[in-house]
Amino acid sequence: MFELKKLISAFLMPLPAMLILGFIGLALVMFTRKHKFGCIVIFISLFSIFAISFQPISTSLLKPLERKYTAFLPTTENIDYVMVLGSGHVVDAEIPPTSELSRTALMRLSEGIRILRMYPGSKLILSGYSGGTEISQARMMAQVALALGVAKPDIILLETAQDTWEEAHQAAGFVGNKNWY
Repeated sequence: MFELKKLISAFLMPLPAMLILGFIGLALVMFTRKHKFGCIVIFISLFSIFAISFQPISTSLLKPLERKYTAFLPTTENIDYVMVLGSGHVVDAEIPPTSELSRTALMRLSEGIRILRMYPGSKLILSGYSGGTEISQARMMAQVALALGVAKPDIILLETAQDTWEEAHQAAGFVGNKNWY
């Protein structure tokens, strides 16, 4: 079920969806008599890819979403746990651990470490499954966190969760009623 959800969600992302639309238009041009309609579909596909890739347009589309959720603001409350969700990695012994994490994972981890350092005594929860590799996302982020100076006893790994809901569920079971971000 997880794999099906990932497959469907991948096709619903803007770039793959527009490429599929373009291939449908190409099929209409090549295999039917609806050449004009097929050309219109191809044009819409290519224009949409250009539009979502063009920085002024993509920035204006993303800005309302980014402003809806504010960045972490320091609080006087003590935070016991900081959780970083997984976001993809590769396993390659030829490159440094920081390069093995996806850009998103590295940004999430660096923000998590920044917040962790603001609250001495807090623990860093890293989550993410292996995704078909021998090392889990959580373990890969732990390697990077250790390289960036986080103490090993301050790292907690949740290595079996495959999506955000599972990560939150596992973390809630682990953390209980303590303060976490």
